[in-house]
Amino acid sequence: MKPRALISVTDKAGVREFARGLVQRGFEVISTGGTAKDIRDAGVPVTDVAEVTGFPEMLDGRVKTLHPMVHGGLLGDVRLASHQQQMENAGIRPISVLAVNLYAFEKTVTGKHDLEQAIESIDIGGPAMIRAAAKNWANVAVVVDPSDYLAVLEAIDRGTLGELRLKLCAKAFRHTAFCDSMIARYLTQAAGDSALAETLTIGQRKVKELRYGENPHQQGAVYVDPLGTPGVESATLHWGKELGYNNYLDAEAAWELVNDLPGTACAIIKHGNPCGVAIASTFGDAYRLAKQCDPVSAFGGVAAFNGRIDIGAAQAMVEKGNFLEVVVGTGFDPEALQAFKERSGWGQDVRLLSAEPPPSQAALTVRGLRGGWLVQETDEDPRGEWRVVTKAKPTPEQTAALRLQWILVQHIKSNAICVGDDKALFGVGAGQMNRVQSVRLALEQAGVRARGAVLASDAFFPFPDSVETAAQAGISAIVQPGGSKKDAEVIEAADRMGLAMCFTGVRHFRH
Repeated sequence: MKPRALISVTDKAGVREFARGLVQRGFEVISTGGTAKDIRDAGVPVTDVAEVTGFPEMLDGRVKTLHPMVHGGLLGDVRLASHQQQMENAGIRPISVLAVNLYAFEKTVTGKHDLEQAIESIDIGGPAMIRAAAKNWANVAVVVDPSDYLAVLEAIDRGTLGELRLKLCAKAFRHTAFCDSMIARYLTQAAGDSALAETLTIGQRKVKELRYGENPHQQGAVYVDPLGTPGVESATLHWGKELGYNNYLDAEAAWELVNDLPGTACAIIKHGNPCGVAIASTFGDAYRLAKQCDPVSAFGGVAAFNGRIDIGAAQAMVEKGNFLEVVVGTGFDPEALQAFKERSGWGQDVRLLSAEPPPSQAALTVRGLRGGWLVQETDEDPRGEWRVVTKAKPTPEQTAALRLQWILVQHIKSNAICVGDDKALFGVGAGQMNRVQSVRLALEQAGVRARGAVLASDAFFPFPDSVETAAQAGISAIVQPGGSKKDAEVIEAADRMGLAMCFTGVRHFRH
């Protein structure tokens, strides 16, 4: 009696050739609906599942394969005499190969649809068959990826299919888990439940292997969330080699920052922190102004622009003495692309990316722990009312500068301090173990430009020393969350030094 293979796929890529290959190797192919038609149209003999079960497809196709003739054939362990006898008594023939894949739900919910259409796209029979066959991997080869068709046929030829089945089984359960994660997350949102529910289901699809991770001895890869909003991981690479792990992190940081800024802005990131940010009338001027903050660190950094990159911006970046790893914008004018390409040596190294601006609403961020994950919403500033807590009130110019620096400090690693005006970043203090040291670093970098500038702090000042240090350098106004036990002493120091200070009531730690 011929061995049986059941094929029922949404992704029809390669299915005709696979079915033909199985028939040529002595298999009887059984199939359902559209898959059966596709195989038959290719001139390959196929048996409808309805002929095997004795029942037609029912309930608008909801019931096709949910039948003992199918699941008995998939679950029967033919190594056991008792299973063989029961299957023979019931007239059930074993199924040796199952090819099923499940993409309809993801395709439906990422396009225009309503809830009813989403529900109808939830596959029941497919996952049931996949799980049944995968559980019985010792007897059944379950194939969920068309790229595995050739390997299965070759394994049949070599007599090594048994060696391949466990790998196919593991891949099958990954496939159903991924699809179930899409459904669970979609319905959680539709039901109005918290994304931070009792269990966390996150489906990610690998889109590329990286040469290595953060360091050369670490493996790395890029995964994309089909239900998420696109970011730099989904950006179009117009020029240059593929990004590395650290390139992605810096590009993401630059892109998130620059899209929080008004007007024509540029942000330069190095090792996760901004080393230059500016707003100007043109992107070229914004880049040059941003670079003034820290020209040394800007070398080899990532530059991002909150718009389409034009020839002026490109010319500013390809000037002698510049080097950037990645440039990101919403797009590139043809002349700008050409300017990068013509820069001998440098143009061959820089990666040019166009990406979609990120949404302003909160999403989930996930950080791995050894043995678990930390999950939280993204840090979106609620933009509540600020409170002036000093005798001196900030001028309109100071207020504009404080607003800009408050945006920037959210994108700096804690303890975070930034110094600047309403157009640019002058100095940064990032990642220090005490806040006053971050203040000193930011002021040192700002130099003489600190005089008359403003300062932003991502968290409260625990002592008056930071305020006193800032005032001595010429800082005119400060914005910070407030909330320290020593707020009164900090305010008293600001009043004594003649500074204006605002409390936001919102902290922006970034570890």
